[in-house]
Amino acid sequence: MNRRILHVASVAFAAAFMTGCVSKGDYEKLEADKNKEIEALQKQRGGLQEQVQGLQTQQADLRKQVAALEQQKTQLLTATEQDKSQYDALVRNLTEEVKKGQLQVRQYKDMLTVDVAEQLFFDSGRADLKDTGKAVLKKVGEALKGYEDKVIRVVGHTDNVPISKSAQKIFPSNWELSVARATTVVRFLQETGIPPERMVASGRAEYQPVAENDTPEGRKKNRRIEITLIDKNLVQEGGPGKK
Repeated sequence: MNRRILHVASVAFAAAFMTGCVSKGDYEKLEADKNKEIEALQKQRGGLQEQVQGLQTQQADLRKQVAALEQQKTQLLTATEQDKSQYDALVRNLTEEVKKGQLQVRQYKDMLTVDVAEQLFFDSGRADLKDTGKAVLKKVGEALKGYEDKVIRVVGHTDNVPISKSAQKIFPSNWELSVARATTVVRFLQETGIPPERMVASGRAEYQPVAENDTPEGRKKNRRIEITLIDKNLVQEGGPGKK
């Protein structure tokens, strides 16, 4: 009897021991799995923290960009108001000539242009400034003196009618004529007191028309002198005046 009880107890003890060993193994596996999950979550948290820092940096950069754009907007608005003020002042100074149709004042972006009809300044095929044009050009020069932050670009334009044979000895083509006329205007403006370093003379001949050359009216419009005020900064950057 005692032996039987002892046998049963031994079997029960062995079963209990075996059951205890299996539970411990499961526990250790579960613990290892949980540690891996914790480690993965910690890495994920670290990655998220890096993303948050990156987003905060981007946000700071965006705020700087917005501030810079706001500043540029303010500068552009100020520049636009200044340009309009300059345009209005130039028109006021030349009101009489504008009313007479002797010249036209135009504003294009940050440039102001005075268009003068060629016949007011020059005889056909000539580059000598007429007396009737000197009075007008003198007033134009006086009006332009105050714009010290601008470069004055003078461009001569012609129609597409070839130079007459008698004038070809002096001006072989409209190129030479247009440049000579622009140079004459620049020299006169210099005499009115405008510093020569503020001025540029060039000619475009018939290659920048503003009207068709197949009518007398169109050719008359194309024969002109353009006097344009350009920001010094634009000239220094090499971008003055492409229209």
